[in-house]
Parts: sequence; structure tokens; C-alpha cells
Amino acid sequence: MFATNLLKDKFLESPWIAILFVCFLWWFLTGSILFLVNWADSRGAVYLNFVTLGLLPVLIYGFYGFLSSLTDVSVNAVYLAFISSLCIWGWFELAFLSGVITGPNRVDKPVGVSGFRRFKLAWMAIAYSEITLAIVFFILIIISIGEANMFGLLTFFVLYVARLSAKLNLFFGVPKINIEFLPARVIHLASHFKISGPSWFFPLSLIMLSGLGAFWLNGLWIAPELSGNKIGFSFLLTLTSLAILEHFFMIMAFPDAALWRWMIPRSSPTSKGSLK
Repeated sequence: MFATNLLKDKFLESPWIAILFVCFLWWFLTGSILFLVNWADSRGAVYLNFVTLGLLPVLIYGFYGFLSSLTDVSVNAVYLAFISSLCIWGWFELAFLSGVITGPNRVDKPVGVSGFRRFKLAWMAIAYSEITLAIVFFILIIISIGEANMFGLLTFFVLYVARLSAKLNLFFGVPKINIEFLPARVIHLASHFKISGPSWFFPLSLIMLSGLGAFWLNGLWIAPELSGNKIGFSFLLTLTSLAILEHFFMIMAFPDAALWRWMIPRSSPTSKGSLK
């Protein structure tokens, strides 16, 4: 028993295992959310509501785990904080893609609309989701102030910044936008995207995310070996690197949809391909 626990502890204390863990969760959880949303979407709006509400225990567990991890910076507590933040974030992503929490504007953008009017319509399409996430982020900040383990909060921060950056890039314009997995209930969001060369915001967002990555790398470098801090900064660095990769998917001719297409029900009516 002692040898087994020791092996498990050493296993979790490895930054390389932490990096692989984040990559797997990024791929698997994204695919799982897409699977659930498209499966429910193929059966009607009632199923989308049912799946979202039925997974509320995931959100509750996320908050419980987040709170439980705050006072401890052990390796196990850092894993708990990271997973808990992903549970919170994942539920709200599910609620967004299922159309349960989006915005008051649920119709396509009229042709020819530009400028501030276009921005207003795009904002109204996602306003409820963005406001809800901002409130949740604020709550997590408040309950994390003065606590020892900040990695749950920092995980949510990276996800929040990366999502905001991605949405602004989709609005300002990028060469490649994949709408293959957008369910019918939120397909109107695609009308607010813009296919064009990378805007001025794209390099700015890469600089911002790279700066975050450099900060996490420095934290990883100076953190003591076999510590919770070492694992936490490994999580943050990997998550930020994946966010940068997702940004490059917007400008590269890379079939990123293939990473998750096999997880999507073939009967899904919303596999429409990428915007042209």
C-alpha cells in the first residue's frame, strides 16, 4: 500500500504528466461537450435544456472542489483546483453552445450592417453568457483573496482571457472559421463572424497570450521540485499554449475539426462545414 501511494504521488508530481493531463482534458472535454450538445441538438431544444440542467451537479461539484482546494497548495489540491475550474467553465460552455445562456439577439445579422451597429448586434447575441461569466469570475476572485491556492482562479482566468480573445478575433476577422460543430440553436452566431485576413487584434492577442505563457514559464522555472506550485504552473503554461494553438487554427489551413469530428453523432443536422 505504501509503495502504491508513493508511486501515485511521484506520478502526479511530474510536470510532464501534468502537461499530458492538460492536453488530454483539452481534447476529451471539448469533444465531450460537442458530443452532448450535437446529440441533444439532433433531438430538439427540449433535449438541449435537459442535458444542460441535468449536468448541473458538475457545476456544483466544480464550486465545491474550488472551495475545498483554496487553503492547500499540495499537488493533490492543485489538481483538484484545476479540475474544479474546468468543471465550472465546462458547464457554462455547455450552456452557451446549447443556447440556454447566450443573449437576447437570436437571429442572423442583417446583410450590410457594419460599424457600431454590427458590434451591438454581436454583443446582444452573447450578452447573457458574457455577463454571467464575468460575474462568476468576480465571485471566484472574491472567495480566493488571501487564500494559499490560487491555481483554480488562475485556471479560470486563462480560460476567460483566451475565450474573450478568440471571440474578438472572430468578430474583427480571421481567414479560417470553423462552424461545423455549431448546433442549430446557436448557428445564428456565425453571421457575426468575419472571414478576412487577420485583423490588427490578432497579433496583439498573440503577444498577450505569449506574455502570459512567459509569466507561467518563469513561475514553473523557479518553483521547487515536486511541489504543487510546479504542477500548477505546468497546468497554466500548457493551457495557455493550447490557447495560442487554437488562435493559430484561425489562420492555418489545418483540419482542426478532425480532432473531434469522430465524437460527433453522424445524425447531427448542423454539420455544415466551415464558413467560406
